[in-house]
Amino acid sequence: MNPAAINRRHLLLAGAGLTVSVLASCRTSDVLNPGDGQSRIETAKSLEMVNALRADKGLSRLSRNARAEVAAVAQAKRMARAGEMSHLIGFRDSFLERMKGHDVPLPAAENIAAGQDSVERAVQAWIDSKRHLDNMLGSFNGLGVAVAWDSASANRPYWAMVLSA
Repeated sequence: MNPAAINRRHLLLAGAGLTVSVLASCRTSDVLNPGDGQSRIETAKSLEMVNALRADKGLSRLSRNARAEVAAVAQAKRMARAGEMSHLIGFRDSFLERMKGHDVPLPAAENIAAGQDSVERAVQAWIDSKRHLDNMLGSFNGLGVAVAWDSASANRPYWAMVLSA
């Protein structure tokens, strides 16, 4: 085989290897393993705060929902990687499709925040916002909350709360 053919073949294989590496770095376990130093599930403390708020309004308690937690981790990580607080990141992003993709029981809602240095401050920011408060007082049964950090901007925390049926 001539050197040009070998180089083309090597580039094709390297390109294929790069594709495999990129796909491999986007594993489901990234979402399911929040203890990777980049994200953390924060449902327990959030659940206490939200349930106290709901009890004051005579509403039923929410429960921890593992699927909502996975969706919250995924959204917090997406925002941290993008360095942007947004429900929709990228062309063709869809909240409904994301929830379906994580098997979150519908209907569902999502609260997001950025910059708060504790779960208490993130939940308080949502309480102080009518639209976010309405989500927390809505007809939901499950809850998942997560935080992820953007190392590119001084470890800014990005928060996501997913409420589910």
